[in-house]
Amino acid sequence: MRLSGALKFLRAAALGGAALAALPAAAMNFELVPFGDPAKCGDNCPLVVSATGDIGAQTPRDFYKFVIDNVNNPRVRSVVFIHSPGGGVEASMDLGRMFRKTGVLAVVARVAPAPPGRGPALAVPGARCYSACVYALMGAKKRVVPVDAIVGIHRMHYDTFSRDLDTGDSAGKRTFGTGDFVAVLAKYASSMGVSRELIYSAEKVAPDKIHIVTPQELRKWRLGSQKF
Repeated sequence: MRLSGALKFLRAAALGGAALAALPAAAMNFELVPFGDPAKCGDNCPLVVSATGDIGAQTPRDFYKFVIDNVNNPRVRSVVFIHSPGGGVEASMDLGRMFRKTGVLAVVARVAPAPPGRGPALAVPGARCYSACVYALMGAKKRVVPVDAIVGIHRMHYDTFSRDLDTGDSAGKRTFGTGDFVAVLAKYASSMGVSRELIYSAEKVAPDKIHIVTPQELRKWRLGSQKF
């Protein structure tokens, strides 16, 4: 499956989201890595997308630009290996919507790019998709969480800090999602074919803790499969 199928939808999604500006700066990096059996594909192995880092305000736009830059490359496939500690909830939903429009197969995985001339990248164990990353993952047309990958959920929140200019003391404030926003998130999950129960379960987990989604929950909540 190539990236070229849904650019007009991506353009509207990337340029129309006013909520993007309200979130922190992006840190997620997108890059193409070769993947496949070099004995079969040689220098023409398919290219998949490696997405690593925090999901911030600019991330959906960065993904949009990344697709534009690579859409005409026949080797690129709509496969995203995602490895992220989380980020902004609204930005993650916007990224998830883009994943859906491009028909992305998302795999919770990280890759070790091979040196030039040494063949394709290798998947390495220990990938994670925590917190708001799960909302981006939901958007993929197909979602795979291999047995050596970890998906974790907890209550949505954001922290702000201020400093007293006279004393130098700093103070923090934690804000949680309102009931209305939880409902928006639950509706989004449902629209992506994921059970709303995942959202309600996440909201019961303290923000400083992570609940690791079990294989049984993965199936029950329709979040994904452990097999391709």
